[in-house]
Amino acid sequence: MQGQSQQQAYDRGITIFSPDGRLYQVEYAREAVKRGTASVGVRAEDGVVLAADKRARSPLMEPASVEKLHKADDHVGIASAGHVADARQLIDFARRQAQINRLRYGEPMGIETLTKTITDHIQQYTQVGGARPFGVALIVGGIENGEPRLFETDPSGTPYEWKALSIGSDRSDLREFLEEHYEEGLSTDEALGLALDALAQTNDEGLTPEGVGVATITVEDETFTEPSEAELESILAERDLLAVDEDADDDGDDTVDGDDAVDADEE
Repeated sequence: MQGQSQQQAYDRGITIFSPDGRLYQVEYAREAVKRGTASVGVRAEDGVVLAADKRARSPLMEPASVEKLHKADDHVGIASAGHVADARQLIDFARRQAQINRLRYGEPMGIETLTKTITDHIQQYTQVGGARPFGVALIVGGIENGEPRLFETDPSGTPYEWKALSIGSDRSDLREFLEEHYEEGLSTDEALGLALDALAQTNDEGLTPEGVGVATITVEDETFTEPSEAELESILAERDLLAVDEDADDDGDDTVDGDDAVDADEE
């Protein structure tokens, strides 16, 4: 019983290390990230691609209200996985920092600098009592000095740079897929196809233009760009990833599979 009560004490205290050097609340925040739907980032030779699974948990929900991809600045995009409310707070913080840098120095903020500024902010919530860690991970991608850069933020406040990565549910399976199929020197179009192929691994029924978010930032224009639903539908159809419409079955009954439901606070 004494060991169990000690365990609970380390559980509750964000600023207290356990005897084996762990911060349990940070580890629980990582678990919250795993409950969110997947997001993927791929760095190409001439740009960066962000893609996210943004399936709505109900047919009554407006697809546009599912927030997974965000424009932080003209040259920076961010994808999230985990608690949406936490993600919004960090996105707003990133936008403010990017604008402050433009006003103060008259130039866009570097992707690495912005990422480390975000992770420094995240890390403060692992060191101060009275607040919990952010239950969200971010993929920060953009162009810095003519070079594409791709970073991940972790609930512990640690930044990582990647060539291709995934966050959220099924992260291990998606990472294995990316490790197997990623090649150096990919074009942005090829990276976009790879990102969509990866997301399709978690959805046996295929992808829909409403259920997937995609954004690209190329070296040529350094502008965060999202394709229209019509363009995305064409890309999915070309890669044979488009979901088949099964709304009307033989008995005329319209059903929705409840297994695809995801808590709106954790998408």
